[in-house]
Amino acid sequence: MYTVADLKKGLKLTLDGDPYLVIAFDFTKPGKGQALYRTKMRNMINGTILDRTYRSGETFEPASLEERQMEYLYKEGTHYTFMDQQTYEQVVMEEAAMGDAKNFLLENLKVDVLLFGEKAIGVTLPNFVNLRVIQTEPWAKGDTSGNDSKPATVETGYVLRVPPFIEEGELITIDTRNGEYYTRVKG
Repeated sequence: MYTVADLKKGLKLTLDGDPYLVIAFDFTKPGKGQALYRTKMRNMINGTILDRTYRSGETFEPASLEERQMEYLYKEGTHYTFMDQQTYEQVVMEEAAMGDAKNFLLENLKVDVLLFGEKAIGVTLPNFVNLRVIQTEPWAKGDTSGNDSKPATVETGYVLRVPPFIEEGELITIDTRNGEYYTRVKG
């Protein structure tokens, strides 16, 4: 069990049966009376923000979260399916819980899936993924208009800015942490 004295930014705890992440924390000690602990927490399932004030002595239950490496299988409607490589157990995650990760998922990609009980609530991608460019403007040699990048669409449907020398059909590496072009894949 956590006490209010344990509260800090990044702590994961369970409130009303849902996992929450502490995103802001403030401690105040008035002249008289008990100390106050003001928190701002984000629900890890639906993303709602909760502002609460606690007094010293209150306790919290730690969130029982587990992270397992799984393989992305397929998307069906707004559901993404992943499979555990050891047990062959499959879990389904809603598109809303995927965040920006959905822009970089290719079949058979190995990712870390965050589980709360048996419910998948988050996914952590590798820092870099290789995706094929399926649509971009051709590069005109000698074009000195000052644009040092152009839009490109990759096979997942994600659109990003790439250097002008990148052509359709090329494989590029994208940094999944910021969604930006990293390098062209050689070979």
